[in-house]
Parts: sequence; C-alpha cells; structure tokens
Amino acid sequence: MADLDGKVFVVVGASGALGSRIAQRLSDAGASLTLAVRSADSPIEGAHTVSADLREPDAAQRIIDAAMAQHGHLDGLVIAAGIAAFGALAEIDDDTVDDLVLVDFLGPLRLLRTALPVLEPGGVVAGISAVLAEQPVAGMATYSAVKAAASALFLAAAKEARKSKIRVLDIRPPHTETGLAGRAIAGIAPKMPEGADPDAVAERIVKAIVGNERELPSSAFS
Repeated sequence: MADLDGKVFVVVGASGALGSRIAQRLSDAGASLTLAVRSADSPIEGAHTVSADLREPDAAQRIIDAAMAQHGHLDGLVIAAGIAAFGALAEIDDDTVDDLVLVDFLGPLRLLRTALPVLEPGGVVAGISAVLAEQPVAGMATYSAVKAAASALFLAAAKEARKSKIRVLDIRPPHTETGLAGRAIAGIAPKMPEGADPDAVAERIVKAIVGNERELPSSAFS
C-alpha cells in the first residue's frame, strides 16, 4: 500500500489526539476518509463523518455501512478509539470494567468482525492497543488486562486475515502525551514520566500502514 491516492480508510476515534493526527496524515497522502467520532464535529474539514459510540452494539456495523455507502469500497481501518481507567483491582467497580471492555475490547472486535469481510485484498487494519499489553502496571490491572486482550485479538486476527491478503497490525505505542490519562473514566493516573510526542507516534503508525509491517511493538517507536 505504498500509494494511498484513491484508497479509502475508516478512522475510528478520529477526534482524539492520536486518531486525528493519523487521519490528517492519511488525508494528506491522498486517502479518502470516513471518520468515526463521538461528537458531530469533524477533525478534518469536508471529511465524511459518522457519529458513533463503541459502547453501543450496532456502532461498528453503522460505521462500516456508512463508509461503504459513501465510498463504495474499503481499503483500510484504523482503530484509535479508547478510554482509560486507573485504580487498584479491588477498587474498580463493575460499571467501569464494563465500559473498558466495551470500548477497548468489544468495540475493536466488532469492528474487525464487520470490516474484514468487506476490505479489499491488500487492505490493512491498524489496531492500536498499548504498551500495557507488554508491560502490565500496578494500579492499572484492569486497564492492562483489557489492552492485552485487544492485542491478542489483533495478533490472532492477523493470522486469520492473511488468506484474504489483508494485514492486521497490532500497534503497541509507548505512553504518549495524548491527554487520555486526564480524561480517565475512573481513578487518578499514577505519576508517569513524560510521554512520547503524539505527532511522532502518528507518523510512525502511518509509516507502518503504508509499508509492509505486520506488528508494531513499543520498541519500534524508540
């Protein structure tokens, strides 16, 4: 996928600090976009936008259906949506766990299940999990576990999708200064060192999408 001109991508979580940067770079490279966001505001002027909440069971189907209706085909999917929650395992309530699982695991699962049958051969799915899938952290046990589940989902889906000539990338960026920790749905983030530059992280992710890479561990961002 060295040339993105004329390619169609769905970017889920396109209003976030990382998703918006990825979307802008894809657009600049010539891709046509459908942007899935929580609000009605589009981060890219004129781009096709779908309002969706991944906690809703039909959100994935609505996003992919809208993209197919708008563009007629689909070449790529970027899953950049996510939420965070902090706190010791014994302190996390069921509602918080439910939201983490719905957005950070079931949302990606439903998106993959919906998109894989319609992606063009040579297409790509870029699923963003987290470095927590490699290095679980105390005070983030539930969050780490959900991200590890998402990582396993992407890695296993990659093996299944090869027969259809589709790449599924598991992308595990290091802690990045996206502001997500400050918008946690529960708890307070522990003190962490300064994170990676979101522009550099987005640039590296797009490079992997355009190239022939099949996995992007945290070490690939150093």
